[in-house]
Amino acid sequence: MATQAEHSSTNRRDFLYVATGAVAGVGAAAVVWPLINQLNPDASTLALATIEYDISAIPEGQTVTITWRGLPVFVRHRTAAEVEEAKAVPLSELKDPETDEQRTKEGHEPWLIMIANCTHLGCVPTGEAGEFDGWFCPCHGSEYDTAGRIRKGPAPKNLVVPPYEFVSDTLVRIG
Repeated sequence: MATQAEHSSTNRRDFLYVATGAVAGVGAAAVVWPLINQLNPDASTLALATIEYDISAIPEGQTVTITWRGLPVFVRHRTAAEVEEAKAVPLSELKDPETDEQRTKEGHEPWLIMIANCTHLGCVPTGEAGEFDGWFCPCHGSEYDTAGRIRKGPAPKNLVVPPYEFVSDTLVRIG
């Protein structure tokens, strides 16, 4: 039969093993947490995750460039002629086929919102330029139409449409 001294040393040894393991676990977590936490997005990035912009001051036929997540974004108030011109383009003529309806929101067709970086090398195209009266990237000659679709040049894709929604008739939320 086990004596009292054997039971107390066994219990003491078990307690020391558990306590040592717990301290080692807390120490490991304290070392690993900063490494995991640094993978989170920067606070300035989170602050710009969504922006709201009042579009009521943009006259028809004008483009405004705003910043969202550090990227330039074109907000274009297209004319009725530009909208019709964009809708009339056959998809067979497009390198990256997308209809005008896929690039705009229903009920807000005059408004075109897209990230202002050429899909070739990331340059910022100039507006109301080029053969298609849309955007022209002077770096390598990519030309986009009035819906931001690539029509000519080395760019492989259309200008990117960011996620956005109309909060009201005059306020748009990007992101």
